[in-house]
Amino acid sequence: MPNTPARCPALLIAAPASGQGKTTVTAALARLLTRRGWRVGVFKCGPDFLDPHWHALACGAEVDNLDLWINGEADVRQRLYQAALAHDVLLIEGVMGLFDGQPSAADLASRFGIAVLAVIDAAAMAGTFGAIVHGLRHYRPGLPWAGVLANRVGSEGHARMLRQAVCGAAADGAAASDLDAGWLGALPREARWALPERHLGLTVASELPDANERLDAWADALASTPLGLLDRAGWQRWAVDFAPVADAAPEPLLAGRTVAVARDAAFCFIYPANLRVLEALGARVAYFSPLADEPLPDGCDAVWLPGGYPELHAATLTRNRRTRESLTAHVSAGRAVWAECGGMMLLFDGITHTDGRRWPMWGLLPGEVTMQGRLAALGPQQWRTPRGVLRGHTFHHSTVATAWPADAQTEPVSSFGQPERVYRRGALRASYFHAWFASSPAATAALFSAEAA
Repeated sequence: MPNTPARCPALLIAAPASGQGKTTVTAALARLLTRRGWRVGVFKCGPDFLDPHWHALACGAEVDNLDLWINGEADVRQRLYQAALAHDVLLIEGVMGLFDGQPSAADLASRFGIAVLAVIDAAAMAGTFGAIVHGLRHYRPGLPWAGVLANRVGSEGHARMLRQAVCGAAADGAAASDLDAGWLGALPREARWALPERHLGLTVASELPDANERLDAWADALASTPLGLLDRAGWQRWAVDFAPVADAAPEPLLAGRTVAVARDAAFCFIYPANLRVLEALGARVAYFSPLADEPLPDGCDAVWLPGGYPELHAATLTRNRRTRESLTAHVSAGRAVWAECGGMMLLFDGITHTDGRRWPMWGLLPGEVTMQGRLAALGPQQWRTPRGVLRGHTFHHSTVATAWPADAQTEPVSSFGQPERVYRRGALRASYFHAWFASSPAATAALFSAEAA
């Protein structure tokens, strides 16, 4: 591998808190630059499944996650390097607030010298906007800084007040002064373009028939801002040299094996990077849809039931026999299954919604799943398996009541977290834990091999 760094402009889009518009701005910027013919690489900071759906739609390519703990610094560095080789600009959406979490989005920006673009909901402020910008910019000395974009702005007059709060004496200057002062523009308050939400986060982009129209509307609004008016030369102010990392291919521990992956609207929490790990391990990946009542692919050796929203599709899943029967036969034959979060919920006896309605599920594990009106668990986790430590996270709005004993449990990284149980029936393993396969290819291979039994 060459040792020459790859140079590419990059921005980390952050905010003082969740709900400020980071995803909207990242996706709009990706769509705007993609429409101009630029090759845009997009990442999501932290373990998120939903925001990347919007970014992938905006730029037309897969979106990977970057987390200094879950991925590890070497993995993050290599992904950034490879992306810099293949793209004209890189965009990274932050997670929560700029300094929230350990590690935070600010940690990632500082580690790699990536300038921060702050998105701030300015709907109910004027001069205080400048104080928040000042705090974000100077809270950590040396943080690379690009500027601020005001979101949900009520009028042109409101935008001028916000600009004055940031630019000060340069408020009447030219666009170049705006950029130098860190004023990158304003986006209007426009509810009809908003990206809708539900429990766990944003609605998946593919479920909205007008998703592309929403992205184009935001891209059009962004086009006339100081940020949107920058040409390729202007973006070079945020260029970063990304260094390569020795990237050893994993041993092909799954060579000759077929891993069947559930993929549809009910099971859509899939990291593209996880699929690439399976392929790098030598597996052939085949897909099936439990929602469409498709049986497991012929001859599959192992099954992955990823997370998603089985509770939203419980009425359909409870009726589907072909998938259920083929999965039951697969488990009875001693073949491997890895079920995580939503995929695990499907396997218990039933799911009860918050309104009290209960839907029978597939009964491969004894117990009941109950939806909660609030978040039940959140945070990074690790699982020490006999073949290595898998890193990942947990994030769910349901709980499980079962007498079935846990075969293992994960370890929360935060002192506020709770361990997640790992259930086992033969070669079937299931947990609320979402695994990042690249953290231990050997442990991943064990999940999908006869060794699991």
